[in-house]
Amino acid sequence: MERTTQPVDIERIQTFMVVRRAARPARRAAFSLALPLVAFLLVAFVAPILYLLVTAVDNPETQNVLPRTLAALEGWDGTSTPDEPVFAALAADLKQAKEDSTAALVGKRLNYEIPGMRSKMLAASRMAAGLETGPYREKFLEQGGIWADPATWAVIQRNGAGLTPYYLMTAVDLKQAPTGGIERVAPDQAIFLPVLGRTLLVAGMVTALTLILGYPVAYVLTIAPKTIAAVMMLMVLLPLWTSLLVRTTAWVVLLQSDGVINSVLMALHLTTEKIQLIFTRVGTVTAMTHIQLPFTILPIYSVMRAIQPTQLRAARSLGAGPTSAFWRIYAPQTLPGVVAGCLMTFILSLGYYITPALVGGPQDQMVSNFIAVYINRDLNWGLAAALGVVLLLVTLAIYGLFLRLVGADKIKLG
Repeated sequence: MERTTQPVDIERIQTFMVVRRAARPARRAAFSLALPLVAFLLVAFVAPILYLLVTAVDNPETQNVLPRTLAALEGWDGTSTPDEPVFAALAADLKQAKEDSTAALVGKRLNYEIPGMRSKMLAASRMAAGLETGPYREKFLEQGGIWADPATWAVIQRNGAGLTPYYLMTAVDLKQAPTGGIERVAPDQAIFLPVLGRTLLVAGMVTALTLILGYPVAYVLTIAPKTIAAVMMLMVLLPLWTSLLVRTTAWVVLLQSDGVINSVLMALHLTTEKIQLIFTRVGTVTAMTHIQLPFTILPIYSVMRAIQPTQLRAARSLGAGPTSAFWRIYAPQTLPGVVAGCLMTFILSLGYYITPALVGGPQDQMVSNFIAVYINRDLNWGLAAALGVVLLLVTLAIYGLFLRLVGADKIKLG
């Protein structure tokens, strides 16, 4: 048997190699056509995400500004106020920092963990610049008890590393204890986990509402006459022709106290006084639902359009009622579109910024709003990047959960 099959195997291998060599020019052409897109994705998508991950753990300030101090702290016992050599090294570093104008930089970094450290570091740099000789320890201790506190020096020593978990832990309301362990922040200071929960809640509400409103619309689009379906599709796509800011501003006009909705309600005598709609959770969810409706409707419609209407008629002819035929025959086949539309809407809703900022109140701000504050106002790029990483991980976890529960073959856009 081996003698008869061996030539056949060799012939198959030779045929496979010939076909593969013949396909090489086509593969090269396809790769060359896709190369600009691959390069664009690497530059505009992959590189920013990698930079985000690095920024979330990057910690260069203390290492660059206080190198002598960090070297002197290597022999420190960690429980008492350091000796004269550490203060002498700190004075030398602060003199250089005063010349380089970097004292505020390290002071700002340490101020994240020790309130008031920025002003103390600036005052110490000015003092150190006027000192010619020691002793330095007494001079620093005269500046305030912060320099006598071992916890201050523990924070300085801990921040000597080039990478830090501080920003990521802060983003999930954790902190590093003086002993080195991890503990939760005080309840009155825990803000980021509630904000993350609020973001997931709002995104879930918007997804549910778009599904409830969009599913019937998608179904009617598939069974309506062509003329009516074309008009309806135009109405579905029309919001996409305007910018997100314009659509959100329109909802501000509609929802305000003297807006259209309140005027109509009072004109119809449905209410006796104006209802607070703007700067509320209801207004935020309503505006986001309107904006996200096309993203839920279109995937569902594309799947429904491929379902043969004769299936429902066949089920009816076999004795099934209208409701039973719809839910047992038709609805399961629309699951790929439902999953794709809901997943797209949910993920997009997680990153909303403009709509909650303009329509929502203080209790409706989402993670993206805090990221914008830390970038634009506080210039705390580390914490902003850490919040972005947390949001990215949550998005990936939700996407993975969808894949596990539904299956990758069920997620289709058309």
